[in-house]
Amino acid sequence: MADLRTALAARPAGAPVRLAKPTSNLFRFREPPGRAGVDVSAFTGVLDVDPNGRTADVGGMTTYENLVDATLPHGLIPHVVPQLKTITLGGAVAGLGIESTSFRNGMPHESVLDMDILTPDGEVVMATPDNEHAALFRGFPNSYGTLGYALRLRIELEPVTPFVRLRHVRFPSAETCASAIEEICANRTYRDEKVDFLDGVMFSRDELYLTLGSYTDTVPYLSDYTGQQIFYRSIRDRVTDQLTVRDYLWRWDTDWFWCSKALGAQHPVVRRLWPRRYLRSDVYRKIIALDRRYQLYSRFARLRRQPASEPVIQDVEIPIERLPAFLDFFNDEIGISPVWLCPLSLRDSEGWPLYPIKPDHLYVNVGFWATVALGPDEVDGTYNRRIEHKVTELGGHKSLYSTSYFDEDEFWAAYDGESYRKLKKTYDPDGRLPDLYAKCVRNQ
Repeated sequence: MADLRTALAARPAGAPVRLAKPTSNLFRFREPPGRAGVDVSAFTGVLDVDPNGRTADVGGMTTYENLVDATLPHGLIPHVVPQLKTITLGGAVAGLGIESTSFRNGMPHESVLDMDILTPDGEVVMATPDNEHAALFRGFPNSYGTLGYALRLRIELEPVTPFVRLRHVRFPSAETCASAIEEICANRTYRDEKVDFLDGVMFSRDELYLTLGSYTDTVPYLSDYTGQQIFYRSIRDRVTDQLTVRDYLWRWDTDWFWCSKALGAQHPVVRRLWPRRYLRSDVYRKIIALDRRYQLYSRFARLRRQPASEPVIQDVEIPIERLPAFLDFFNDEIGISPVWLCPLSLRDSEGWPLYPIKPDHLYVNVGFWATVALGPDEVDGTYNRRIEHKVTELGGHKSLYSTSYFDEDEFWAAYDGESYRKLKKTYDPDGRLPDLYAKCVRNQ
């Protein structure tokens, strides 16, 4: 830790500070930091798992894949395990995360008990909910590394069973699906059966599914979606299913939800030839990063005289009562499918200032990751901007891991600029790190 503090403090004024991480799940592509990146490799790994206290001490750069591998032998997992294996714990806390336990456990940062944060001037502070750095503790989520970096975190864990039983329930409309989500989240049951995990998929306006997961000690059979079989397709084909708890946690990673299709990985012939160890989200993202860097697909599309397209890669949180209105808009004006649905309710009644969704209110995360063809008079950003307007109109918020188009006043109104400026003045008075708008909208 001393070497890292010294290296950061020794950087010249105005020199950009970026982490030298081997993986990223952001979709704001920039040139790799190379030797200019801050080496944080010492902060990978699980320091301790306390089975009795149900806690873990974890390096901030530890991936959830490694974290789960350390906790599962104790019959425990983090309260929320984001969908992709190489998301890091520090990244999920600074940049938010969500999964099918979020309807009862909120977001990953809500199970953090304390964390050591490296501030831009090279100091390390321990932030807790009630010490002198409590404001930083509460303002760190959604700060995206603009207030510092989490080097170590102590988090809560929950007990698990060996298996998860799934039920895929179809709904004919957004209204009936939203009503079922409200009922399940209120009662944590559906048709008298317990629900421990809840997410869903919209394939079309009149074909929506909720997948209800329940912990169980025994199963009659097990499915495997780590090789030739594809999980999201099974939702339409099966009413029930069973997975090991580990395979359930990573059910979306093998095919990056459904996005591996765009890379050819779902074609039967390609699938048989593609090594199983490379059927994973970080491999796909590296391919996409290479394409973005060299504009390979765009050049090929121009040669074929195909229309330009706009990447529409977003996750947005919509109040449950506005979900049907958003999905109607999305079907009418955007037209991407499938779409992921994941209910969310904060555990904490105080809220988190930089992502000010209302405590004690149910939201649904809507995730969509594809491209939309641009018309002759449309420019890049047309559809993302349209989505941003609609989300704001409906009282929702969008995650900032991908491209954003807000103007500066809009942005700070949505993400509590007043609280952020106070934290920035306290912990980065010299502006060694970009502010949140500069990083997430201007991509600095």
